[in-house]
Amino acid sequence: MSEHDWQAPGASTPQPPAPAPVPQWGPPTSGEPGAPQPQYGAAPPGYGAPPAPYGAPIGWTPPPKPGLLPLRPMGFGTLLWAPFRTLRRNPAATFGSGLIVQLVALVVTSAVMVPAFLFVFGRLDSAQPDDLDALLPGSIGVLVLAMLVAVAVSVVAGAFLQGVMIEEVASGTLGQKLGLGALWRRTLPRIGPLLGWTALVSLAVLIVIALLTGIVVLGATISPIGLAIGIIVVVIASLGLAVLGFWLGTRVSLVPSIIVLERAGIAAAVRRSWRLTTGFFWRTLGIIVLVGVLLNIASQIVLQPISLVGGLLPAIVDPTGSGAAIPITIVLAVVTLLVTLVIGSITTVVQAAVIGIVYIDLRMRSEGLDLELQRHVEQRDAGLPVGDPWAAPAPDGGAPA
Repeated sequence: MSEHDWQAPGASTPQPPAPAPVPQWGPPTSGEPGAPQPQYGAAPPGYGAPPAPYGAPIGWTPPPKPGLLPLRPMGFGTLLWAPFRTLRRNPAATFGSGLIVQLVALVVTSAVMVPAFLFVFGRLDSAQPDDLDALLPGSIGVLVLAMLVAVAVSVVAGAFLQGVMIEEVASGTLGQKLGLGALWRRTLPRIGPLLGWTALVSLAVLIVIALLTGIVVLGATISPIGLAIGIIVVVIASLGLAVLGFWLGTRVSLVPSIIVLERAGIAAAVRRSWRLTTGFFWRTLGIIVLVGVLLNIASQIVLQPISLVGGLLPAIVDPTGSGAAIPITIVLAVVTLLVTLVIGSITTVVQAAVIGIVYIDLRMRSEGLDLELQRHVEQRDAGLPVGDPWAAPAPDGGAPA
C-alpha cells in the first residue's frame, strides 16, 4: 500500500489528497513558501500600492500669483514685505513718481517759504526798535500764510502719490506692469475726492494743534501758574488724542483705496473702510505701524552718518573758522538734501503702497475678492470680456455692483 492509500484507523473513507493551488485563487499571503511570481496575474487591490486618496491630491495647484500679490488671504509676513516688493517690481513708475512729486513739492514750497522768510526778517532787521511792535503781527501773518501754502502743496502731493501707488498695487496684483504715464492717467480722474479727503484730515489735525497751542497761550497770558496748568492739560490731552487718532486713523485708513478703486465718494468710502476694518483693527494697525517703524529705522541708518560727517568735517577742516570750510559745508548740504529727497520718495511710496495692499487683503478675507480676481485673470488670459474686479459688492452680497 502506498503512502497515498494509507488511512488513519477508524476512518470510514479514504481522504483525497489536498489539491495543488491554482493561479486563479490568487497569490498566497506574504511570507508563504512558494509565493507565485508576477506571471500569475495582478494582485488584488489590497496587495498593491496604497490607493490614490492616500497620496498627493490629484490636480491640486497653489493659489495663482499673476503679479505682485498671491490671490489668497495673506499672512502677516507677506503683508509686511509686499510694499517693498511694490517698489522693486516697478521702480521706474513707483520711485519715479515719488521722486517727481517730492521734487515738485520741494521746489514750490521753497519758492514760497524762502521769499517769505527773507521779506519778514529783512523787514524786522531794518525796522526801528519803536516800530517792531507794529510790524510783528503782520510779519507773523506772512509766515503763517506761507506755511499754509506749503501745507496745501504737501496735501496735493501726498494725495496724488497715494492714488498713484494704489493704482500700481491694483494693476500689479493682476499681473500688469504700467508705466509712469499710464498710472498718472488712471489716477487723475479720482484726484478730486482724494484731495478732499486729505484736506479734511489735514484740517482736523491743524484744528487740534491750534486748540492745544491756544490752551498754552491762554495759560501764559494769565500767570506762570496758568502756563504750568496749561502745559499739563496739553500733555494729558495729547496722550488721549494720540490714542484716539490711532483708532480713528486705522478705521478710516482704507478710504484712499476705496476712493480710487471703487470710485466711491468720501462719505461712502468712510463707511466702507469702517466695515472692512471691523474685526481686523489690530491686524491693520500692526502692519501700518510696523512698516512705518522699519522705514524710520532705515532712514535714520542712512541719514545719521551724513549728519555726523556734516557736523564734524567743517570743524576738522577749518578749526579756526576762517571760512575755508564753506565750500565743504555747501557740498555736504547739497548731498544731504539729495539723500533726504531720495529717502523721502522711497518712504512715501512704500507707505502709500501698504494701504492698498491691506485693503486688498481685507476684501479677500471678508468678501472673497481673491475668487473674483482669479476669475478675472482666467477670463482675461482666455481673451474673454471682463468687468471691473474692484467694484464694491452688491448690498445683498451678490455680484459686484
